[in-house]
This record gives sequence, structure tokens and C-alpha cells, in this order.
Amino acid sequence: MSSNPSLERPKTVFDSWRAMTASLYLAIVGYGVLVGIPVISTAWVNLLGFSEVQVGRLAGADLGGLSIGSVVTAMIISRFNRRILVFIALVTCIGANALCMLTSDYETVLVLRLIAGLGSGIYTSIAVASLGATAKPARALNLLLFLFAFSQAFELHVLPQLSMNGIYLVFVIANLIGILLVPWLPPRAVEAPAPSIEDGGQDQAQTSIETPGPRSAAWLVLAAIAFSYVNIGAYWTYIELASTASPFTDADWVGQVLVWASFLSIVGCLVATVISDRFGLARPLIATLFVHAIIVGMLALGINNVNIVVSLFTFNFLWIFIDVYQMATIANIDRSGRFAALVPGAQGLGQIVGPNLAASIIALGYGYDTVFIFCAAASITAMLIYSYMYLRLRRAYPALADAS
Repeated sequence: MSSNPSLERPKTVFDSWRAMTASLYLAIVGYGVLVGIPVISTAWVNLLGFSEVQVGRLAGADLGGLSIGSVVTAMIISRFNRRILVFIALVTCIGANALCMLTSDYETVLVLRLIAGLGSGIYTSIAVASLGATAKPARALNLLLFLFAFSQAFELHVLPQLSMNGIYLVFVIANLIGILLVPWLPPRAVEAPAPSIEDGGQDQAQTSIETPGPRSAAWLVLAAIAFSYVNIGAYWTYIELASTASPFTDADWVGQVLVWASFLSIVGCLVATVISDRFGLARPLIATLFVHAIIVGMLALGINNVNIVVSLFTFNFLWIFIDVYQMATIANIDRSGRFAALVPGAQGLGQIVGPNLAASIIALGYGYDTVFIFCAAASITAMLIYSYMYLRLRRAYPALADAS
């Protein structure tokens, strides 16, 4: 968050350690498939015999369900008890994952992954919205991403050692634990309205947050999140399969690199915070998306043991940069929690489009080189959207444009 006092919020029930713990845990579990998708995709191919094209469809269904669940939640979150919604979503997710353990039929698994993603999207969206409703949402979301990095390392190390049913069982158990934390979630948003402009104590920076301009900026951020996750979704779904398919790489080496690269996300959280404190959020984010495009696009020239290390390490390091800046930007612009609840939806939308279009590219015979060019183009598109948003804010809301 910006250091501007006008952007500070009073503490609410969402700031209690129980609410924070429940929200952080549920968000981490909800993003579980997203962070583990490289090894899950490989398991679908090696253990169940699905094709590379089918893997893209399955990833798109699972993470697309996340998007649908998020959008549904954003529409109903203010009218229903959050605990009930989360409980229903967790039970749905548990049931879908358990049923996946009973079948290896592609069409059936496709439907079940969509249902599991839908459940994940509902409770992940509520968890993220709860973090966005804290007194210091940028700090809460940064903590989420810090824990996200550890969960990514854990999944990439543990899941490859399990059977397919073992992988599903991990998600079942994680969701069962989530049920125990449901009572810790605040059932509804804070009832007391935010102070109005007439109440005093709010300057022009706060006034600008309540006007249509910043709300349109929030929609631009969500659009850019979707495009950045088109890149992330396609790259992350196929990076291990593309690497092991190359005659110039070793499969065991690639697996080890995936695990170690995930730890750079932790460093990325810390560095991103330091940079944003000095330069704000928008300009570093624009630069990060440009570099992201380069490091995924370079794999179109061929994959070997050297450039896969450079690509994976840089990708993970900058992935967290992107998420830190995007979530903090939403937190600065939106005080209602509605846009924060839509963040998983925007991410999931990108995760629908990315893996599915990448699967179509492969199905048409264009190969992984074209997939990585497609990834780079998506990142550049996100960069252009953020650049447009930044220029608009610089003219009308300069304090918000360079907020940290």
C-alpha cells in the first residue's frame, strides 16, 4: 500500500489472526492446482495416458472452473453467508477430487476437473476478498504470495513422487483441513460503511479512489491479469512436457530445476516489495511483463539444459513480481473487495484461454516453439494494457498512479 495516510484503513474483524489464517490457508489450497500444474500435467500423460492436447483441455477446465467460481462469488458474496459458501465449495471440491480417483476416462475427468475448479474458485475468491478487506491489504496479499512460493516448492517436490490417486488424495486432505477453518472466517463483510467525503478526513487521493476513473482502472488491471495469466497458464502447463521432449535436456534435471526455481518466488516477494517502495507499482510491473515476454519467447529458439534454467528461474522470480504488483494495485484502487474477489476470476480466465489455445496450437502441428511465441505475445499485451492504464492515471490521479 501507499504510505499516503489517506489510503490507510481501520482494522476490522478480517484482521484477526484466525480470519487471516483461514483466508491464507484457503487461498493457498485453492491455488494448489495452478502451482502444481506442470507435474500434474506430466502425471496425466505418464500415469493415465492422456495426450498432450487433452492435458491442455484438462488444465483449462480445472483453472477455468476457478474463474467461473470467482465470477459467481463476486456476484453473490454480499448476499450470502461466506462460511456457508466456503463449506459448500470445499465439499464440492472434495467430492470431485475423490471421484477422480475412481475413473481414468478422459471425458469424465474433464467434467470432474471443471467441478473441482468451480469449488476452488468460490472459496479462493472469498479468501482473497477477505485478505483485501484487511487494514493493510497489500501486506496481506504479499504474505499470501510469500506462502504461495513455499507451497509451490512443496508441490513440485512431493507430487511427482505420488501416484495419480495420491495426487488427488493430497487435494482431498487439504480441502478437508479447510473445513475445520471455516468457523474462523467472518460470515459477512464489515457492516459499518466507509467514511464519506462529507465526514472529512479524506483528501483528493481518497476521493479519486471512489470515482469512476479508478474503477475503470481496476477493470483494466483485471484485463491485464487475464492476459498475463494466458502466458502463465500456457507456459506453466507445458514447460515440463516441452523440456522433457527436447533431445538436449535431461528429464531428471528438468524436475530438479522446477523445484529449485520455485524458491526464487520467495526472493521475488522480497525484492518486489523493495522495488515498489522506491518506484511504485506500475512502472516496475510494465518492465517485468516485458522481461517475462523475453524469457518465455526465447524458448522458441530451442530448449537445452542452460536456457531452461535461465527461463524457469527468471519466470518464477518475475511471476511473483507480477502477482505482487497486480494484487497491490487492486488493493490500492478498490476498497469494496469486489475487485479483489474477481482477481482469481481474471487469473482463471487466462488459465482457460492459455492452456486451451496452446493445446490447439499443438493439435495443429505447430509445436512448442509456437506455443512459447504465443506466451510472449500474451505478456506483451498485458504490458500494453498496464501502460495505457498508467498513462491515464498519471494524468488524472498522479498519486494513485505511482502508489506503492
